[in-house]
Amino acid sequence: MLFVDAGPGEGPRLHRHPYVEILIVLEGTSTFDDGQSKRIVEAGEMAVVEAGQAHAFTNSGLGRLRQIDIHLAPAFATEWLA
Repeated sequence: MLFVDAGPGEGPRLHRHPYVEILIVLEGTSTFDDGQSKRIVEAGEMAVVEAGQAHAFTNSGLGRLRQIDIHLAPAFATEWLA
């Protein structure tokens, strides 16, 4: 599990994991990018990323983005794509 605390415009570039990831936005606004389309995820909402799915997110709000990212695996593994 990762605790994200990102300023405006911050976030990881396109990547993927060999397992499911759940992103839960606690505060702020995140623009979620699956490599083909983008959607806004706001406080109280979540995004589920399937294993092997390319994804990235950016704090697209004016304040802090606080988010919990749950990696459904015993070890963290990331393949950076961009």
